[in-house]
Amino acid sequence: MSTILLVDDDPDILKLVAMRLTAAGHEVRTAESGERAMALLAAVPPDLVVTDLRMGGMDGLALFDHIHGQMPTLPVIILTAHGTIPEAVAATRRGAFGFLPKPYDAKLLLEQVEQALRLSGSVQVASAGEESWNAGIITCSPAMEDILRRARLVAQSDASACIRGASGTGKELLARAIHRASPRCDGPFVAVNCAAIPENLLESELFGHRKGSFTGATYDHKGLIPAADGGTLFLDEIGDMPLALQAKLLRVLQEHEVRSVGATKSTAVDVRVVSATHRNIEELMKTGSFREDLYYRLNVVSLALPPLAERREDIVPLATHFLAATAARYGKDVSSFAPEALELLMAAPWPGNVRQLLNAVEQAVALTTSGVVPASLVQAALSDEAAPLASLEEARGKFEREYLVRILRISGGNVTQAAKLARRNRTEFYKLLERHCLEPGLFKPGKH
Repeated sequence: MSTILLVDDDPDILKLVAMRLTAAGHEVRTAESGERAMALLAAVPPDLVVTDLRMGGMDGLALFDHIHGQMPTLPVIILTAHGTIPEAVAATRRGAFGFLPKPYDAKLLLEQVEQALRLSGSVQVASAGEESWNAGIITCSPAMEDILRRARLVAQSDASACIRGASGTGKELLARAIHRASPRCDGPFVAVNCAAIPENLLESELFGHRKGSFTGATYDHKGLIPAADGGTLFLDEIGDMPLALQAKLLRVLQEHEVRSVGATKSTAVDVRVVSATHRNIEELMKTGSFREDLYYRLNVVSLALPPLAERREDIVPLATHFLAATAARYGKDVSSFAPEALELLMAAPWPGNVRQLLNAVEQAVALTTSGVVPASLVQAALSDEAAPLASLEEARGKFEREYLVRILRISGGNVTQAAKLARRNRTEFYKLLERHCLEPGLFKPGKH
């Protein structure tokens, strides 16, 4: 079921349009102002926004600009009166999905809504028992949700994608998700870590070799690129690929042919390449360590995964997921973390990102002797002393609202806990929430 945020300052129109969309099978949340809509967006991003253009306070254009700046792939449909059609047209040129004049035609509205949801990747058709395309990616972070929305879109094409992010952020997990969401999902997914294979073996591993082509080549080896024919080739740590092999990979991408070591003829190959790196490829190009022409072939679409420290709202869901999986694997009856243990997890710096969190949870579960993981075991599992969250005094300007949103997510909308984390009293904290149009009740579990 898709979630639609409907924004209009006319309560009658709000009720009527909500009824139409609900009857069509959508979950509808309503906001009577742009400010209220921003609060709802901060709590749980919807799949689509339908907003009136002219409203008191923040109008539809200002709301669209906010959405487009924070979540550029979230589609927005604008409802507009006849006299404001030129403004709505201008908004579509800036990125709004479309507009409908008032009085609106119900059939056209539903058609445009379905089209927006379909093109944004929010509507999926899955057969019974089919694995979800983004299986294993646990998140409630708006930044990650936007990346998943973009990944779903790029998956429908055959464009190459480059995933950037620090070690442990889940680059291969996202690459597998792109493969599962693509028309190539029934084909092979072949992953290659370019930094893990010695340079003198990498060419043979990638392109294959013929028997007798070099000392030790005692049999024909197909190679990983031909093995990915009809599917997806994931090249992890592409920045570590030697220059000579970069040229050969470029020929594969340009000519859709591969020639194994020792072969006299090339064979056709049909692969979609998803690459990943934690390195600055632009800097490598400046030093001549990476080919510019290959970069533009691989980087048709760029997806940047944020570090775990920038998506702290995901720490508890991830840790809970890892705990359940680890307990099942070890056959231990461990069901939860002590509250103090969760506070340590939420406050830790996580330089190793999601992979480090997984390792910490696995270690704590392995050593626990009760059904609840204590704080002492979490502390022992952390390589560095847990660092407290930054105080509000350290937050400035545009980061203040993001800081508040993160704390509300971490605390599940509990203002007392949130104010304690922010080191402010409840009265001051409520004033900050009011200034940024944030409603703690929207962040409570089960409220959406």
